[in-house]
Parts: sequence; C-alpha cells; structure tokens
Amino acid sequence: MSENQNLYPEEITKMSHSKCSPRRLHEFIPARVVLYFLSFSGFLVSFMMRTDINLAIVAMVRLSPSSANDVLSAADNMTFVENTSIATTAASTAYCENYYADSSSNVTEAATEEGEFDWDSPTQSAILGSFYWCYILSQVVGGVLTQHFGTKAVFGGSQLITALCSLLIPYGAGIHFSVLIVLRSIQGIASGLTWPAMYAIVGHWIPTSERSRFMSSFQGFSFGIGLTYPLVGFITANFGWRVVFYVTGSIGVLWCVIWWLLAFDSPASHPRISPAEREYIESHVGNTVSMPVPWRSIVTSLPVWAIAITTFGRIWVHYTFIIPGPMYMKTVLGFSIQTNGLLSGAPFLCSYLSSVLFCYVADVLVTRNCLSLTNVRKLFTAMSQVVPGILVVIIGYLGCNIALVVLTWFVAVTLITASYAGAMASIVDIAPNLAGPILAFAQTIHMTASFLSPLAAGFLTQENQNLEQWRKVFGVTSVVAITTYIMFQIFGTADIQTWNYPDDYKVKEAATERIVVATGDVHESAVDIEASIPDELQSLSLHGKEKMLDSAGSSKVTQL
Repeated sequence: MSENQNLYPEEITKMSHSKCSPRRLHEFIPARVVLYFLSFSGFLVSFMMRTDINLAIVAMVRLSPSSANDVLSAADNMTFVENTSIATTAASTAYCENYYADSSSNVTEAATEEGEFDWDSPTQSAILGSFYWCYILSQVVGGVLTQHFGTKAVFGGSQLITALCSLLIPYGAGIHFSVLIVLRSIQGIASGLTWPAMYAIVGHWIPTSERSRFMSSFQGFSFGIGLTYPLVGFITANFGWRVVFYVTGSIGVLWCVIWWLLAFDSPASHPRISPAEREYIESHVGNTVSMPVPWRSIVTSLPVWAIAITTFGRIWVHYTFIIPGPMYMKTVLGFSIQTNGLLSGAPFLCSYLSSVLFCYVADVLVTRNCLSLTNVRKLFTAMSQVVPGILVVIIGYLGCNIALVVLTWFVAVTLITASYAGAMASIVDIAPNLAGPILAFAQTIHMTASFLSPLAAGFLTQENQNLEQWRKVFGVTSVVAITTYIMFQIFGTADIQTWNYPDDYKVKEAATERIVVATGDVHESAVDIEASIPDELQSLSLHGKEKMLDSAGSSKVTQL
C-alpha cells in the first residue's frame, strides 16, 4: 500500500472518482486532517493568549523618571571594545559596535513612554511569573480530567476559561494588580490542562505510521509566539493595550465554538466520519481502552523518567533562547528593539516548517523499515538536544560575526523541534491509552526548566552582561542539554509497556496467545472464550478468572 493510500483510504479515493454521486466536503477531507488543524490552531491560540501580556505590559507600566534617567545614562556611557576584548564600563555595555546604529533613538523613545500603572519590577515579575507556577501544578490534573471527561471537554474548556480571563484582564488590572495576578494564575492552571488532553486523543485517532507527522501540529505554539509579538505591537501602537486582550480573548472564544462543533474524542463518536476512514483508523491505532490510571507503574517506569529528564534538557536550552536570548541580542550583539523582536520571533515561525519536515522524515524512516521506531525516536531526540547544545556554546565564541551568530541561532532553535519526532512522540508510543497522564507527569518535571533556565542565566549575568558571563550561561545550557539526553539514549524506547492495558485485558491476550501457540488458530480470541464463562463467575478475582480462561482454552484445544 502506498503512502498516499495510508493517509487517504482507498475507498475515499474511489469515491472521488465517481462523477454522478453527490459528495459532501467531509468525504474529501479526512476527519484526522481536521483534527490536525484543530490541534495546530488550538495551540496557536493558547500561546497567543499566554504571551500577549509579555509585550503589552510594557505599555501598561509607567516608567519612573529615575529609571528613564538610568536608561539614558547607560546609553551615553556605551563603549565599544574591538575584537574579542570585554567591555569594562557598565553591565549594560554592548559588546558589538552595531548597537550604535539606532540605540539613541530607541532608548530616548523608551524613556519617554508613559504607562498607566505604577508597578515596580517585583510586581511585574509576579504578574508574568504567576502563569508558569500554576501551569506546572495543573499538569497531572489535566491527565486525570482527560481520562474521565475526554479531550473534547478538557481541551475546549481550558481554552474557554483562558479566553474569558483574557477578556477580563483590562478590567482586573484597573482594580488592582493582585486581581491581574489571580487572572493570570487561572490562565496558567487552565492552560496546563491542554497538553495532556491533546496527547490523550492522539492514541485514539492517529495510526502509528502517521503519529510523527501529527505531532507537528503541536508546533502551532511556535506560530502563536511568532505572530503575537508583531500583532501586540501593532494593536498597542494604534488602539491601546486594552484592545490587545479583547482581540486575543475574542479569538479564543471563537476558536472554542469551532472546536466544539468539529472535535470528537474518538472515531466511533464522530458523526460525519466516513466508514472507510473509521475502519482504517481503528485497525491501525492498536488497542485503546478506558482504564484507571496506574500511577505507580507510571512513576516507577524508566522509559517515562527517560522522557521527563531528557525533555527537561530540551526545555532548558529552548527557554535560554526564548527568555535570556533577547537580552543577549541587546547587551552583546547590540540589536535595536525592533531588530531584536524580529530576530527573536522569526525562528519560531520557521520552527513549524522544520517540525513538519522532521516528523515526515521520521515517518518515512519507520514505514520503509530503515530504522526501528525506537532508534528513530533516539535519533531525533539527539538532533533536538545534543546538536543545539553544541551550537549554543559556539554562539558564545563567534563574537561579533553577526551573520554567523544569527545563522547558528536559527539552526539551533530550528533543530530543537526535532524532539516532536523523538522523545515527545514516544509518549504515545509506549502507552497510547495513557498518553495524557504520562505527559502530565513528565511535564510536571521538565517544565520546571522553563523558569530554572532564566533564573540560572540571571544569576550568572547579574553583575555583568558581558560576553564572558554569557559564555558561562551557554556552557551551563550545553551541559544540561547533552547530559540529560544520555538518560533517553539508555532507557528510552518506543515499545508499548505492559501497564498500558488493564489487567483483564492482559489476561485475555495471554489466553489468546496460549491458544494460538497450541492450535495455530489465529481467529479464536480470548473474548470469545470468555463468553463461555457463566455470568455468575465473571466477578471472580483476577487469578480465578485467569484459571477459568485457561480451562476454557484447554477445552478448546482438546476439542480441536
């Protein structure tokens, strides 16, 4: 069967050649393609509502006269030191001469901007940080809720709550900053539910050979980040900061309506899916069943810990580029605010395209049997951590070779997305029934890097923002990224774990295997055998039922 036939079942292809029969749109667009775009747009909108305040707060806060004077004074005291020597004036001294191109105008403009609120730096940090602390705390809750209520309700509900909070932010900020912190905290709790919820639906909808490609839909968050910064800047400059939250919140509510109409938890519950596509999906996703979450098995599983620890390293290097990175561009490379924003956001727009490419190549390697699925996951995980870990060190030693610095920066950020064909995809591989809870557990661990990485960078550069200190930041980042990968290289796997299925299911599977070995009859199933057990004995203990199944199986063998 060709790759196109895998993606679009043969029955659908035949229907498209019929000239007489009327056809609806859903007969041309597979339901899982619709799910792909819902996932992509969902993460885009989620990160749009998450990051809008990062720029909007600049226009919300009034810059004190002393701060403005400090900024202007720092600009006046800039000293350029040639070649690879270190600036010795102030911590804000730019290392590269091209800072002077437009620093004066930008600093003067920043110093004269007037905001509305007198919030000091700790208050601003509390407002921005409240989202991420609560975000981490809700990961496990998201996995549990998804097991009980399904992805449609949990993902859609979390987006709706986040959108409503966005609409309330202008009003809450006017009351008191503590109200704004509460709203951001609620957004963080709600957004923490999205990742476990979406991972859970993959095991029910996406065949194994297509999962790597589907994982690229999660890169909608990259588009969300890349589009939000210029959008917020345009809206703030022309309509004011309040309109930013009205726009992003309204987009979020509109998206929730579309999600509710088009998203379904499984092919069986989809009212418009074609019979051919439903049969194709159900025959290729493996056996997915509802079951209690075996938390003890999850938290004691080495493959799960391998995913959590290695992804910690990826998040560390990723957030080094996201949060401290712009400060490096300003203090060392000397970029203006406009150039800084463009170069900080552009790699995230490219990240989606690279993730699609990586995931496609991963699927090709698996479907053509070039590499085992486990080796594919390890290969792309290495690409997403080891290579960026090396490149980030190189950036620190490229000095003022701007072209090479920017090129290396782009390549490193782009390669990070290979993880979605690596360790992140193995979450679904090892336990398709429990992808949500596994992600919740792993993300609770690895997302701590989202604030530890910036904290480490701040600690290392608190006295000086010179190149020497930034080399230390990049060195620590490299060590964390590469050493955490070793865990996945040793214990990482794509094999389905035994605890992926409930105990009763494993008993039936074991009975079937024993019968097939004894009789060679692959058509007999343990479900059929279990039907021969009287109803009053169905409540037997697991051990008792296993004996009964073995007895029924033995009888079957005897009859044959």
